[in-house]
Amino acid sequence: MSTTAPALSRTGGADGRRRDRRKLADDVAGWSFAGPATLVILGFSLIPMAWALALSFTDSDLMSPGRDVGLDNYRALLHDPVFHQALANTGLLVAIYIPASLAAGLLVAVLLNRKVRGIGFYRACFLVPYIASATSAGLLMGYIFDRDFGLMNGLLVKLGLPVQGLLSSPSQAMFVLTLIFFWTRFGFSVVIYLAAIQEISKEVVEAAAIDGAGRWATFRHIIVPSVRPMTIFLAVWGLIDALQFFDLVMTTTKGGPANSTVTIVYYVWQLAFTFFTAGYGAAVAYVLFAGTLLLIVVGMLIARRKGVLR
Repeated sequence: MSTTAPALSRTGGADGRRRDRRKLADDVAGWSFAGPATLVILGFSLIPMAWALALSFTDSDLMSPGRDVGLDNYRALLHDPVFHQALANTGLLVAIYIPASLAAGLLVAVLLNRKVRGIGFYRACFLVPYIASATSAGLLMGYIFDRDFGLMNGLLVKLGLPVQGLLSSPSQAMFVLTLIFFWTRFGFSVVIYLAAIQEISKEVVEAAAIDGAGRWATFRHIIVPSVRPMTIFLAVWGLIDALQFFDLVMTTTKGGPANSTVTIVYYVWQLAFTFFTAGYGAAVAYVLFAGTLLLIVVGMLIARRKGVLR
């Protein structure tokens, strides 16, 4: 009678149990790293999103559950002049900031991609505003652009120019905030573009120079196509960043004068924590979420169609 089959069976069973134990150990190790992050995402993102969606169908004031109002909050948005103003202000910010940050970021990155004395200091100068606190930047810029005591109007007076309303002018305040936002954020574009430019093969650039390509031809035909994926990334990042514009409004104009600087996120904050109409504020927030998602999807589809993304 042969004992080979039972021996193989016992060996296979032992190997299987060892594989199961190793797999269990790998799973435990993996979840020990991923578990905390998963809990954070669930606790601070997914669960609040679901709660806010349910809240948008009520007239809750955050103090009480409120009653179900169906789609009334969303219908009210169609006739809300402040919401329309917030949309216009946010759209203006997006329309100015994204092209300006992409163009200026690429130009500055090209200039910083040189071996000159003190280049590290120059690079840091463009990054510091980005990593600085938005609150401190808002307080500083609020003083600089103050109508009566600000440094900007002081400079204009010395140049013989009339005093400007700046942050206290309904026609100028949003443009000034857009300028401040650009100054504090476009350093991120510089860093990303600079990293992408430094990944371009030096042999390709040198071959182009040997063939007689000047700086403009090199920039247009080598640098711009090479950083195109980063341009898409920065455009999406800038869109999300601009649509969440809040800190500078809070620390400078607080939506004034005459709602000329109210943005969608600031309006959501006002509705929830100033007017205590949290249900209506949640509806505004979800309209912002849907609009942002739609813009990103459309942008990605256009990029894929043009071959920028694969």
